[in-house]
Amino acid sequence: MATTRSFGAEARRDALLATLRAEGGVRLEAAAQQLGVSVMTVRRDLDELDAAGLARRVRGGAVPAISARPFSERRSAGRAAKTRIAEKASSLLPGAGSIAVDASTTAGGLAAHLAPTGPLTIATNSYENFAALNANKDLSPVLVGGELDDRTGSFVGLIACQAAQAMLYSRFFASAYSLDADNGSSEVSLAESQVKRAFAERAREIVLLVDSSKLGQQALAVGFAWSEIGILVTELDPSDAALDPYRDLVELL
Repeated sequence: MATTRSFGAEARRDALLATLRAEGGVRLEAAAQQLGVSVMTVRRDLDELDAAGLARRVRGGAVPAISARPFSERRSAGRAAKTRIAEKASSLLPGAGSIAVDASTTAGGLAAHLAPTGPLTIATNSYENFAALNANKDLSPVLVGGELDDRTGSFVGLIACQAAQAMLYSRFFASAYSLDADNGSSEVSLAESQVKRAFAERAREIVLLVDSSKLGQQALAVGFAWSEIGILVTELDPSDAALDPYRDLVELL
């Protein structure tokens, strides 16, 4: 987002929406500096985007509106954070056995870090993640089918849940739409949440992969309680103060 002092209201809001899509969030002070306007002006713009259902206001800025989004759109958002999360989570990947990854682009980033030393099976309910895994001929990816959710590109529904429960996993690597200290994770789609819970029921441990823009937020469908989550991986250093509300709830990586 280029710095300029000639942005009109419509151009400012378009720029803010572009930042929301690319980075997964907007901070008031940073946006004001980049746009060459006051923090109050940015606050009003974000309030109007919130009222129009295009953004969701949070303390200090805004995050994308709660809605299911296509895989391609999700993949382009917050790339740097997702890359860092995948790098950190790579230490948790087994060399053999079986794991599950959900339909998130964050978990999909693990494909590049898999280095099997023996037979390794990975189940997922995302065709895009399946295709990325299938490119590695040393892996045995399994696509969990079912009803295709046109909004997200994920396979959901009863058949998907039953297929997810047909295997046993050492770890289930999952993202979340939102995460808060009181309720744990939550999702924008009830159907997506149900498939995640089906994977989790057959996994020895849940590893949650969440970028920091989702911390302190709530969505619609209940995900996982803190007692169910084994490890929380973010792009932040574990000592970062933003993680203080979760420090006593889960192991941080």
